Amino acid sequence: MFVARSIAADHKDLIHDVSYDFHGRRMATCSSDQSVKVWDKSENGEWHCTASWKTHSGSVWRVTWAHPEFGQVLASCSFDRTAAVWEEIVGESNDKQRGLSHWIKRTTLVDSRTSVTDVKFAPKHMGLMLTTCSADGVVRIYEAPDVMNLSQWSLQHEISCKLSCSCISWNPSSSRAHPPMFAVGSDDSNVTYGGKVQIYEYNENTRKYAKAETLMTVTDAVHDIAFAPNLGRSFHVLAIATKDVRIFKLVPMRKESTSTGPTKLEVQIVAQFDNHNSQVWRVSWNITSTLLASSGDDGCVRLWKANYMDNWKCTGILKGDGSPLTGSSGQPTAMSTVVGSSVQTSQNALNGMSAGRYFFPPLDPPRAGTRYGHLLPPSSLIEHCDAEPIQPQQALPYRLSSRALLPLPEAEGQ
Repeated sequence: MFVARSIAADHKDLIHDVSYDFHGRRMATCSSDQSVKVWDKSENGEWHCTASWKTHSGSVWRVTWAHPEFGQVLASCSFDRTAAVWEEIVGESNDKQRGLSHWIKRTTLVDSRTSVTDVKFAPKHMGLMLTTCSADGVVRIYEAPDVMNLSQWSLQHEISCKLSCSCISWNPSSSRAHPPMFAVGSDDSNVTYGGKVQIYEYNENTRKYAKAETLMTVTDAVHDIAFAPNLGRSFHVLAIATKDVRIFKLVPMRKESTSTGPTKLEVQIVAQFDNHNSQVWRVSWNITSTLLASSGDDGCVRLWKANYMDNWKCTGILKGDGSPLTGSSGQPTAMSTVVGSSVQTSQNALNGMSAGRYFFPPLDPPRAGTRYGHLLPPSSLIEHCDAEPIQPQQALPYRLSSRALLPLPEAEGQ
């Protein structure tokens, strides 16, 4: 079960972006009312607005946090053709201000000639770097040479993507085997131009970013893009929000020793979902890259998860008011629990029975003397669902399932 809490944001216009800090205890929102608000989560789980200020002279499209290693730093971008960097300062000058915090503008980046549509900090192992993309089709990468002086930023790279840019995402991999890489999406409405997603990789020899791949199958406007956290994988996973949700696998090909160009990538589409039946505006991964969330014009957040066979399924549908999604039959849509190749349906997954609990397939009670039977979870953690038990003819040739340890037959002589 999930609990929906409404926050009186008190923005005077549309809210375009919501961003959490590294620890998930702080939140920033931005709006067409030209302001940014910062929210802190209290011990009882309530969100309180601790700062609100006018940041730009146009709609603020995006806001993002730097890694806390660099302090409490925000970046925002706007229709007014600028991006700005903000830092939180705790007052110490006098007794009245001691302990109180306020945000000050450290710099304004004014290189773009059109609306700045997205802004992202690079992964922390690259240092304090900031990337912007604009409607003029240019990606700009800035660096703060002195992390103690955030008023000084130098433009390091300027990359022309030929198409209007709408969103960017850095590959968070810190492996030495993976050079710095980012993806940029375009919301250009002209479908005759294929390849609305481009992948760029840093080349150590030229010290420049070069295009490594173009996803030619993405022909519709892209609203958001997100690399999955890389926990030791040899390949990359990229989620794209367009008229549907798409998940791509990017597999680096072996590079020849004499090659000086960017790494060739084998592009595989592993999942594509049109369940939103509308434009999808945001995609976001959890920190272990095992769960993807997407939001669309249908007013729902949908959760996607892969089983051990790398088959992606919708595992949850969240409505803003906290109610379960009602299907055509009037019954709440169920979550799916995958066991081997069979799908067991649990009707109570969205009705409050799954919070902090485990779901297992219907099992016969462990028999006395059953080998490994002691490894089964305690009965207090077993939640039987309403699905029919697995029939003998449906038995799978596996001893281990993705969700539970099935008891082995009794050993001979026991």
